[in-house]
Amino acid sequence: MYGMSDAGMAAPHAPDPRRRSRTPSADVERELLAAAEAVLVRDGPTGLTVRAVAAEAGIAPMGVYNRLGGKDGLVDALLIRGFDRLRAAIESPAEPDMLQRLGSRGRAYRQFALANPNFYAIMFENAIPRDDLPDVVREHAAAAFGAIVGAVELAAASGVIVAPDATAVAQQLWSAVHGAVALELKGMIQTPDPTAAFDALLLTLVRGLAADRAAAP
Repeated sequence: MYGMSDAGMAAPHAPDPRRRSRTPSADVERELLAAAEAVLVRDGPTGLTVRAVAAEAGIAPMGVYNRLGGKDGLVDALLIRGFDRLRAAIESPAEPDMLQRLGSRGRAYRQFALANPNFYAIMFENAIPRDDLPDVVREHAAAAFGAIVGAVELAAASGVIVAPDATAVAQQLWSAVHGAVALELKGMIQTPDPTAAFDALLLTLVRGLAADRAAAP
């Protein structure tokens, strides 16, 4: 209170430098996942180890096991992140012309793969071998494929393509686009311009589906 001398006031306790505030569990997991992504991007799938991630995050390796269940948990979390980003990439193009949008979503798929080759490798090439994936990872993978199905359904509903079975058509599109991307990532494209080759593939696919093939771009 006012007028009380310093001598009459209790001296505050100085903070103990040996004590640190505890980082919330969710924050630790986010830091570990960020570290795992950094290691994957920098060192590739073979460099993704518990020890490497722990060192990147600045924690003891046991922390990876306690928070994420070890390497399998790290990989599962990265797979979920990868499939969610792929889904977002596929869904991002929004041209009013549905045929153009369908082609743009194919290009978005390729751009994701080329920009994230190490993610793509663990998502589709089993670059970090796993006997089985948990249901939660499969759900996120299915949602990414669902984005392709959704694009087909929109195009079919607008009348610009013929797709009596949207899932079957989406599978055909994915098979073709994925195959082209896989070849490109392996450096096996035999033409001088991979982008032009991919655009020509998309044009062929879109024309094949178009309700009015003569008017297809």
